[in-house]
Amino acid sequence: MIQDIAPHVYDNAFAHRREARPEDAVFITRKGKEVLIREEANGFRFPTVAETEGMPLYFAFLIDETAFFIGDEEKEMEGFRYAKLPEFRNKDPQYLSFAAVTGLQLVRWRKTQVYCGACGTKLEPSTWERAYVCPKCGQINYPRLNPAVIVAVTHNDKILVTTYSDRPSKGMACIAGFAEIGETIEECVHREVFEETGLKVKNLRFYKSQPWSFTDTLLFGFYCDLDGDDETVHVDPTELKEGHWLRRDEIPNRSGEASLTAEMQEMFRLGKEVK
Repeated sequence: MIQDIAPHVYDNAFAHRREARPEDAVFITRKGKEVLIREEANGFRFPTVAETEGMPLYFAFLIDETAFFIGDEEKEMEGFRYAKLPEFRNKDPQYLSFAAVTGLQLVRWRKTQVYCGACGTKLEPSTWERAYVCPKCGQINYPRLNPAVIVAVTHNDKILVTTYSDRPSKGMACIAGFAEIGETIEECVHREVFEETGLKVKNLRFYKSQPWSFTDTLLFGFYCDLDGDDETVHVDPTELKEGHWLRRDEIPNRSGEASLTAEMQEMFRLGKEVK
């Protein structure tokens, strides 16, 4: 998955922030969905601090010994181009693609941190944690994370796959949805599956989580069993175009893809799902 960048080490601890060095990387972005990169023989890279000529910088995180900073200006640079967010789903080197989507998530959040939503006072960056603080009323705003579930519904030797009705991605998806106020993640699984397909499920098994910075989301992956033997799928047309069952031998190889959905389907294809 996109966050699996070993042997590189991602360190987002705000306490580990440091002053910029000439060789550190800078995210120069446009509209919160594009970032400046330079294509090279071994992949791509971001502009360095030395190349940005005194641009105001905001610390983002570390990968290995390199610090990544957000540049507070939009600019063109010779030899560089703006790459759109979807490019980084399958772009090498993977650790820099992960850096790009994570950096863009921080960029989008920072652009909303101008005035306090409670009293209208101009916000100030915290000096000791990644947050913005209102100096008047004390309101604290942290980076936005949207909790959501990815659900692989299985029955005997089959898995339910769906396609979205109104999204750019037209590939095979699992059931997915955002958690609502006042519900547990497990309750979210039951609700989303029923709302989107009319099916009831049982035997929930947590698989793993994934930060999905493309949509500011933290995903929780679950396998679960169909409750009963009726496999009839009644899709919610506002969410899904179709839903159907596939046997293990009908699932295409999805190894090496960026998403939790792909990995969960691949684990089922190989018979390695959580049981």
